[in-house]
Amino acid sequence: MGPIVLTQVATGLGVLAGAVLVKSVMDQKPMAGPFQRCPTCNGTGRVTCTCSRWSDGDVGCRTCAGSGRMACSSCGGSGTGRPIPVQISVRQPTNRSP
Repeated sequence: MGPIVLTQVATGLGVLAGAVLVKSVMDQKPMAGPFQRCPTCNGTGRVTCTCSRWSDGDVGCRTCAGSGRMACSSCGGSGTGRPIPVQISVRQPTNRSP
């Protein structure tokens, strides 16, 4: 093996080790701040796409772009169970005189 191949292998192993380290830290303490993990997606922000639920073996649609995973509808893909801000408008009833 040449030095270029060894460098690529070492870089790949370094990236893999870094990913494992980040995953272990995230499992212990997610960086979600004051918000809890979304119970639907368990904090990943992704859920199984509907195209794979009723599929006959193939996976892929516009929503998941062929990955079989789509954004969680409960948290909007953020992974946190944060409340969604809602604006409510209330109209005053009009007084009608007979």
